[in-house]
Amino acid sequence: MRKEQHVKGWNEIKTNDSWAIFKIMGEFVNGFEKMSQIGPCVSIFGSARTGEDHEYYKLTERVAQKIVEAGYGVITGGGPGIMEAGNKGAHTGGGTSVGLNIDLPFEQHDNPYIDKDKNLNFDYFFVRKVMFVKYSQGFVVMPGGFGTLDELFEAITLIQTKKIAKFPIILVGKEFWGGLFDWVKQTLLGRFGNISPEDLDLIKIVDNEEEVITVLDSFYKKYNLSPNF
Repeated sequence: MRKEQHVKGWNEIKTNDSWAIFKIMGEFVNGFEKMSQIGPCVSIFGSARTGEDHEYYKLTERVAQKIVEAGYGVITGGGPGIMEAGNKGAHTGGGTSVGLNIDLPFEQHDNPYIDKDKNLNFDYFFVRKVMFVKYSQGFVVMPGGFGTLDELFEAITLIQTKKIAKFPIILVGKEFWGGLFDWVKQTLLGRFGNISPEDLDLIKIVDNEEEVITVLDSFYKKYNLSPNF
């Protein structure tokens, strides 16, 4: 009897999985339709836990304002902390301010600086990631936690494996990022040879908003602006 119950429960799960395809498809369709109309943007990532009095919150505001003044829109994860600072800077600068929100049990709520017609909501992390990667002309990565690292290393992996076109990945805060990328260079590259030197060519570590714009401008003197796949 117990075996039959397990089999019945497993079959119900498989049925639910099949119907989930339509919900996933709907998120992709809605995301593609809205994001394709927005134009060139730069995504800003970082911790949801960073308060508005923190130096990195204020720096993110300045970075985002410089980005929109340079002619790009700003995309964030739509929540509080660094994400809010990114949208706030874009809003202050009079530029496009996009939020890709995700339904989470904590930390996530949309911030008030997102353009009302550019506030998208997702249930699936992987659909949301596709939107960031496809429609970003660069990643600006502020100090953050596991989610920030996830976005960073996925982008590096996709570029490394040539699944997407190259775009600049800019890490802001040498004090925060220096130790991690010393380890990447000394251990992954130097000691074990698990990556190639060119894998790190597009990663730049900077400390201020002017350097962010310099990296973006330098890259797009050589490459055209377009979706990444």
